Amino acid sequence: MAGKTGTANKVGTGPVIEVNNLVKHFGKVEALRGISFTVNQGEVFGFIGNNGAGKSTTIRTLLGLIKATSGDAKVFGMDAWHDPVDIHRRLAYVPGDVNLWPNLTGGEVIDLFVSLRGGKANSADVRKRREDLIKKFELDPTKRCRTYSKGNRQKVALISAFASDVDLYLLDEPTSGLDPIMEQVFQDCIRKESAAGKTIFLSSHIMQEVRDLASRVAVIKLGQLVEDGAETKAAIAEMEAEAKRYAQSIA
Repeated sequence: MAGKTGTANKVGTGPVIEVNNLVKHFGKVEALRGISFTVNQGEVFGFIGNNGAGKSTTIRTLLGLIKATSGDAKVFGMDAWHDPVDIHRRLAYVPGDVNLWPNLTGGEVIDLFVSLRGGKANSADVRKRREDLIKKFELDPTKRCRTYSKGNRQKVALISAFASDVDLYLLDEPTSGLDPIMEQVFQDCIRKESAAGKTIFLSSHIMQEVRDLASRVAVIKLGQLVEDGAETKAAIAEMEAEAKRYAQSIA
């Protein structure tokens, strides 16, 4: 499928994500300051940083939701800003704060998301994946979304993503609100998709999650990628200390 500004990469050819000197300003605020990286097929790419570091801005740029001030962001060889419809047919996105239609049931939302990604919600393969995931995540799909807790809303988004036949998963704090048992279910799903050759872009501030899953990690701090080894270790230590302080504050 050809994009408006380039030719789409077929599965197994070329990087899945290419970011080159990406800059994003919000007024006088420099959210991204010339970051560059690539993500290859089959990788679980960890993208970590403190809140406000630029993780979500990077993902929203890759999704074509915001336009970069300068630089390039390509997904499947297509321009993220100019070719979002073609790109979205081949990816599943899960944010950390999921909002759902309050009057639809969880099952109806799952089917809707699958169909929006070009899948056939009633196909035997999708139905089997859907039911297996609902069982694993212990979700009641007959309840209306307005009755769901944050964790259950997150489960709906994750089930709809993993039930879809896509090439790329863009995950932005995907386990927010999940308990430790469901976190393990999530990790099992990631390993299964990676083994099948799917690409996972995992943005998180949970260091253990990234350590357990990622084959390669990039650290972003104040809108820039941390390149130096010592600085990377310092940034990771800072995030771990922040996470520990937060855990103590809610204990």
